[in-house]
Amino acid sequence: MTYTSTTNYYRRSGFPAILLAGLGLVLVAQTVCGQETAQYFRQNCASCHTIGGGRLTGPDLKDVTKRKERDWLVKFIQNPTAVLNSGDAYALKLKEEARGAVMVTIPGMTRDRADALLQLIDAESALEESQFKGIVVSTEPYTEQEIEQGRRYVLGTARLANGGAACISCHSVRGTGPLGGGRLGPDLTRVYQRLGGDSPRKNLTAWLTAPATATMAPVFRKHPLTKEEVHGLVAFFEHSAQAGGESDAGGSLAYLLLGVIVAVCGLAGMDAIWRHRFRSVRRALVWSSRKSACTG
Repeated sequence: MTYTSTTNYYRRSGFPAILLAGLGLVLVAQTVCGQETAQYFRQNCASCHTIGGGRLTGPDLKDVTKRKERDWLVKFIQNPTAVLNSGDAYALKLKEEARGAVMVTIPGMTRDRADALLQLIDAESALEESQFKGIVVSTEPYTEQEIEQGRRYVLGTARLANGGAACISCHSVRGTGPLGGGRLGPDLTRVYQRLGGDSPRKNLTAWLTAPATATMAPVFRKHPLTKEEVHGLVAFFEHSAQAGGESDAGGSLAYLLLGVIVAVCGLAGMDAIWRHRFRSVRRALVWSSRKSACTG
């Protein structure tokens, strides 16, 4: 029953106006809370989990409260690392199934938020098809144009539509030149394999659609990637993984050598600028002293 139909029902029944208003506020609050929780799941959970769509990096969460106790789930959602460090057998099994990937602790996670997420998962699990079932990704081979477009997104030579930072700002990857990229994040040359599993394209696409790490989430929540950008990046990373190896950038050594070259060129330039001035001053003093000696 919707909010409007519920309030109309109680109005026709002669329900007191003040209680009717209170009921309306409760129903509105529940609706808003449900929408916020769904959006929270989409931004922080959907990159690694589906509800009824199969495993991604993490397990499918359909009927998860039937597989494990609710209190344990709330505790794990609040601090996965702490549960893992305690030696919990079920948590270690989840880590093994995820090929060593560890669920991050989501900033601002509370017990109430974790419980709201579990309520959402229960409600979505009861549906014939959840809105979080996941995305459908083509299995057709990528073209050279798609791979090159993805490379341009990585390097930043093609601007991202919503103003997000290019991958090279924080990561290095094979094929991006001798200077490589940033060192804030890991080498992305084999990210396709690391997040791959049985459906590498689907896993990586889901991750890029809503990155959930503490560093990437705040940036791409406000500047999300478009479907075309995600498609190009997946094409490039698949191609990079097939080529093998790690980043071919010299990294720190390249930056050090570049710094030395710039410093030497700067000193040489300053010397060239000031040399004539120093000599002209000394020459004038010498000629002045000689002239004084001759006349004296």
